[in-house]
Amino acid sequence: MSGIKRQKQLAREKFERQEHRRAELASKRRKRQQLIAVIVVLVVIVGAVAWILIGRGSDDSTASAPAPTASAASSAGASAEPTGEAEGSLDCAAPGTPRADNLSWKTAPTQAPAAGSSIVLNTNCGDISISLDPAAPKTIASEAFLVGEGFYNNTSCHRLTTEGIFVLQCGDPKGDGTGGPGYSVPDENLPTNVADGQVSYPAGTVAMANAGPGTSGSQFFIVYKDTVLPAGYSIWGKVTSGLEMVQEIAALGVSGGSSDGTPSQPVFIESATLKAA
Repeated sequence: MSGIKRQKQLAREKFERQEHRRAELASKRRKRQQLIAVIVVLVVIVGAVAWILIGRGSDDSTASAPAPTASAASSAGASAEPTGEAEGSLDCAAPGTPRADNLSWKTAPTQAPAAGSSIVLNTNCGDISISLDPAAPKTIASEAFLVGEGFYNNTSCHRLTTEGIFVLQCGDPKGDGTGGPGYSVPDENLPTNVADGQVSYPAGTVAMANAGPGTSGSQFFIVYKDTVLPAGYSIWGKVTSGLEMVQEIAALGVSGGSSDGTPSQPVFIESATLKAA
């Protein structure tokens, strides 16, 4: 083989080796980038799930529950003792079997109930009567519809808060703060007496829980003691009877001894009915 041919062959082999190394490096770089991309996606997903669970499970969020700030909790006072009758006068039956989470609709109803109507929650501990506020027409239309469809029947009030925020939250067929009717209801009848973004929700107030503006669904909370919260929860009713019972349930505290979680005394909505004036 002539010297020139040998040089060409060596140059070609060198080129091929370099190309091979480049291909290997490129392949390794692509795999590394893909791995990094997968890790980033997983981190985002885990972060998003954690945010949703925190927002809906412990802060409200959700479908979720009231989401007070630390300043709201401190301004509401440190006492966790609700007012009302002495403990021991409750007469609660054992909770029933929760219904299947199989009711869902794509759009919110618009048919408002008759003026002066009320909703009665028939629970295992007694009845809670709620007068409907006409200043929240879209919300009470949804509530009346859900009651008529049996949405609240055989569901638990899954959350009780007893420190700084004093509410009992109900209306989730899943029982974990993430359930809803499949549609959202716009915010309305929000409190106007706002100071520093906070407002006092008086005892007996019934308002929609949410996971942010415009996300109200089926979950609602009953304020059993004056509570300071952000002014972002649609007020749709007021407890006219049964508030003392809720206060007694609150006095028994939260399961496990914390200040936010499942009530120690289970509250089970056996049925809900719409009553005309």
